[in-house]
Amino acid sequence: MTTRRDFTKALAAAPAASAIGAAARPANGGGGLKVLRYAFRVAETGFDPAQVNDFYSASIIGNIFDAPLAYDFLARPAKIVPNTAESLPEVSNDFTTITVRIRPGIYFQEHPAFDGKKRELVAQDYVYSIKRFYNPKFKSQNVTLLENSKLLGMSELRAATLKGAKFEYDREVEGVRALDRYTLRIKLGEPAPRFHQYLANGSFLGAVAREVDEMFDEKGMMANPVGTGPYRLVDWRRSSRMVLEKNPGYRDDFYNEQPTDEHGEQAAARMKGRKLPLIDRVEVYIVEENQPRWLAFLNAEHDLVDEIPYDMANLIVPNGKLAPNLVKRGIQMDRDYRASVDMALFNMEHPLVGGYTPEKVALRRAIGLAYEMPNEIRLVRKGQSIPSQSPVSPLTYGYDPTFKSEMSEFNPARARALLDAFGYVDRNGDRWRERPDGQVLTLEMATQPDQLSRQLDEIWRKSMSAININIDFRAAKWPENLKNSRAGRLMMWRVGWVAAQPDGETFLALGNSQNIGQANHSRFNLPAYNKLFARQKTLPDGPERDALFREAKKLFVAYMPYKFVGHRIETAVFHPWVIGYRRHSFMRAMWKYVDIDNHLKGERGA
Repeated sequence: MTTRRDFTKALAAAPAASAIGAAARPANGGGGLKVLRYAFRVAETGFDPAQVNDFYSASIIGNIFDAPLAYDFLARPAKIVPNTAESLPEVSNDFTTITVRIRPGIYFQEHPAFDGKKRELVAQDYVYSIKRFYNPKFKSQNVTLLENSKLLGMSELRAATLKGAKFEYDREVEGVRALDRYTLRIKLGEPAPRFHQYLANGSFLGAVAREVDEMFDEKGMMANPVGTGPYRLVDWRRSSRMVLEKNPGYRDDFYNEQPTDEHGEQAAARMKGRKLPLIDRVEVYIVEENQPRWLAFLNAEHDLVDEIPYDMANLIVPNGKLAPNLVKRGIQMDRDYRASVDMALFNMEHPLVGGYTPEKVALRRAIGLAYEMPNEIRLVRKGQSIPSQSPVSPLTYGYDPTFKSEMSEFNPARARALLDAFGYVDRNGDRWRERPDGQVLTLEMATQPDQLSRQLDEIWRKSMSAININIDFRAAKWPENLKNSRAGRLMMWRVGWVAAQPDGETFLALGNSQNIGQANHSRFNLPAYNKLFARQKTLPDGPERDALFREAKKLFVAYMPYKFVGHRIETAVFHPWVIGYRRHSFMRAMWKYVDIDNHLKGERGA
């Protein structure tokens, strides 16, 4: 067992080497390729924008594929700027028509699909890429984001395919068209004031070339991403390592970010005018356990940790400040909220925890009240989180710091009273409660085989034991749990949800019935909630939309399809040779803005 003393010693003087990445690590001091190395704590699933919706895969995809728009890397709050588009889109007064002109002279990376010819990015590539989401063969988890926006004619095209017709990519529809070689027009069946935010996400609406799509089947597309972005995938060892290299055909793109704070001003002053990307190669490893991931960083085998391990937060950032021994090594940090929510979901279609009758609602609310959330935040996350009152996170529109609810309440006495009142009592004297009809009451929580999950399992076990409810845990790798959750095969699961846009609709989608099996893993289906969700989508930001957000939050609390726990505060730490790094909650394509100082790395690295 590793002790606090062990970690303190490691922080003060890292060992000469550890096993992670050592074999692949060339001498990098004083010149040569600029290589960025770090680790994900959760495995990727693949690299096709139409088939993927997990955060870690999206972090790779966003650096390979280009959307028309992007986020300014340094601007806070988030600011959308042109990317492959010549300028920001033209949006009609009624928010139903979006027109984007694509910049000429942008090319896809070289690939055999193009028969040795340079392949220019054109508006039709975005038309094709959007249509791919509607093709049922891809089983896209994000198609409802587009269907909710009612692109004219696209849902009908999908419906025909579901009835047995061949998906017609060449059938022209009103909802998404190329007016000419470089002009993209999107027409919606109802107002969508924030649709343009989707166009700033390369991991979602990045351009896919039809020639590549026709070369591979669905599985092949997950392994062969070909985009116009700054990097290309050159090696992939599933659930182990991903290697990306600078795209040699990447367009002339120069650092022109607009800082809004002192930290950003320092980065801009050093980088302004330089051609992007700055790093030649990015190596991403999968290291699920915290200790080896942290030691790889201390040993300079990894250049940054973008999410410090919770169980070491008191050593790394005591009282929110970087530890003095790390400061002496020149290590830097960047700290902010993450636009996310941690939660436990209840499968609303499960015969034990699902349903909308009073006794089923009472069971879920009692479980929520009994869960010792303060211990999760204090003991497991080491204060690197704030209690959730609703799913809507800081940094997104709709977050209201004055809104308080039962979601943040820890009250086992009230939980026991609720259970007693609705007939969840111990009938046979074995100390465990039974259901009102006398059947066994045993909860089943899906979990993962990692240290963080084991710590959370223990809090859940103790919390449920305190109200005399039995709970079992079923461990599986995260991708397997994700697959089973989408199919409705789990009773309960702990999971996080991360916003890709600075708008709280991302979190309200967790309860929208049209998103069941996609964003809505709880399979919540309440007509009153669906109406609120549909109405807020069409409204511009303002008091009327704010009121609908508040009502939607209250319904989440009343029916408890999820126990929302906390919103993360995340800290990235990085070595002094990592130049210009900053966290950005809504940006996946950030590697091109970061530099590696090989001379400094040679002097101060391991």
